[in-house]
Amino acid sequence: MTGGLDDILASLEEALDRRTHRKLDFFEPYPKQAAFFALGATKRERLLIAGNQLGKSEAGAAEFSYHLTGRYPFYWTGRRYPKPIRAWAAGESSLVVRDVQQKKLCGQAGVTEAYGTGYIPKDDFADKPSMARGVTDAYDTIQVNHHRWDEATKLYVKDGVSTASFKSYEQGRTKFQGEPVDLIWCDEEPPMDVYSECLTRITATRGMIFVTFTPLKGMSDVVRRYLSEKSDDRDVVTMTIYDAKHIAPEDRDAIIAGYPAHERDARAMGVPILGSGRIFPIEDSLITENPLDYIPLEWTKLWSIDFGIAHPFAAVLSLWDRDTDIFHIHHAFKIPNALPLQHAAAMKPIGAAVPVAWPHDGGNREKSSGDELIDSYRKQELICLPGPAQFETGGNSVEAGLLEMNQRMTTGRFKVSRVLMQGDWGDEFRFYHRKDGLIVKDRDDLMDATRIGVMARRHGRAVILGGKRAKNRQVVADDVDFDLFG
Repeated sequence: MTGGLDDILASLEEALDRRTHRKLDFFEPYPKQAAFFALGATKRERLLIAGNQLGKSEAGAAEFSYHLTGRYPFYWTGRRYPKPIRAWAAGESSLVVRDVQQKKLCGQAGVTEAYGTGYIPKDDFADKPSMARGVTDAYDTIQVNHHRWDEATKLYVKDGVSTASFKSYEQGRTKFQGEPVDLIWCDEEPPMDVYSECLTRITATRGMIFVTFTPLKGMSDVVRRYLSEKSDDRDVVTMTIYDAKHIAPEDRDAIIAGYPAHERDARAMGVPILGSGRIFPIEDSLITENPLDYIPLEWTKLWSIDFGIAHPFAAVLSLWDRDTDIFHIHHAFKIPNALPLQHAAAMKPIGAAVPVAWPHDGGNREKSSGDELIDSYRKQELICLPGPAQFETGGNSVEAGLLEMNQRMTTGRFKVSRVLMQGDWGDEFRFYHRKDGLIVKDRDDLMDATRIGVMARRHGRAVILGGKRAKNRQVVADDVDFDLFG
């Protein structure tokens, strides 16, 4: 009997030790964190922009540890380093780096028992850390055993030692000069000269840099680089309070309300403080509604699309209650690198009988066939309007469309499903801004589609949603077989 209890105790102690000293084994990413990791496979520069305490530094520490150790999880679709690497972890000051990045990677500074309780497994430290000067218990460099997966034995096999150095922005640009490195993690926003120096360090190694921060500095040079300057080597993921599963839904509103009003977007939604540059300077709560469980038959429905020419295709399904003049955004999605066949396949199960409004460039001729672009969608049996969207009085002014959207939002006549506010539609809404007076044409696909829908809303029809398209009309009363609202 004693032996049995001893075995149980030993098993429990082993489980506790693993939980304590192999934290990396238990990390489960939220969807936005996983999307950020996946971008590493194709992007040299990545930004995880998020509110406070939402998990951005956790994601950074976990990925940094995967690369140092080579112990990638089964779900990993991001970049993999097949050999030991040279890496840097950088932050605002040596004290902050010690208390954030060093703690998350190695454990609480100055506590002997805590060494190895961070994301780097205790057994994977190859040697004692070398200490930095000037800040008590701060590390300068750590050495970590790197592993490769051996298919024959189905085990990780040590193949060398990775090194990681801790740096701070307060040291200045010159401290980021010197040797090439494979990987750089910047936690909190770096000055542009430091960021540029980091880019130089990863050029020769074909390495990568990722940044994790809350955008309290507004539209700084680094933020503009990610949000306004297009590049195939660079991308950004936005993480809001609604993406953080460790925050209970019933606590979110209280947390948001607790921030100063001018910082709520940045601290809760990861939105830079854009000031006058933001096109819709409106709090989310003013336009957000719960998903509609019941849609009155008489409300008109309309698809509005933005063609995917050198950018993602976007489609927005709107509902218009003409009695109250309230415009509801009910569904929205965007698809990169796809064909009209795939676009239509995504739209028809949701609203096959719903008319489709489209922008003026749909009249452009395709070089291969000579047909108008919109004809490719008509061939997929979408009910496309006969001409491009415009106002009832004529014209399709972008500024006039944005003005009407803004007026509707501020007067309670524009509502968006809470689910969409937590996804791509909400991300675009919050980042939609101007630079030097001009609209920044980046990450605006759903905003363009929405504006087209507002402009063409009179063309919506009171049809039933779903995949059936027996008739482009709807019976709403006995002995009536025509569309009363058409």
